[in-house]
Amino acid sequence: FFTGAVDGVINGDVCQESNGPADSYAAISQVDGLQSEPESIRKWREEQKERLEQLDANSRKQEAEWKEKAIKELEEWYARQDEKLQKTKASNRAAEEAFVNDAEEIFPGTEWERVAQLCDFNPKSSKQAKDVSRMRSVLISLKQAPLVR
Repeated sequence: FFTGAVDGVINGDVCQESNGPADSYAAISQVDGLQSEPESIRKWREEQKERLEQLDANSRKQEAEWKEKAIKELEEWYARQDEKLQKTKASNRAAEEAFVNDAEEIFPGTEWERVAQLCDFNPKSSKQAKDVSRMRSVLISLKQAPLVR
């Protein structure tokens, strides 16, 4: 009279022994692989594993250095941008103050000099895409021979 089985049915329940892989073919192939692997291949595999770990460590170190360098460059760029912005603000404030001071000093007969100060009459330095040569020529001719009232 037998009351139990190792891998079988005990009291109507299916039981399985669990001190190895669940797939018996995988267990067999694993044991065969360990037994049939030559010493040179095992040694090569260990060396390869060490080499890959060293390469991974080097790449992590290089990545950390790149991140630090990128952070420094970004901080420098922000500092340059801030400095540039402060200079632009200062020059704009000075130009606005000069413009306001000139606007307060209105004398009859100085209108064309004021227009000439505000206009860029050099066609090569004009950054506009539109053709303003006709308007420029009209302003120059009016400056040279103003309309008589």
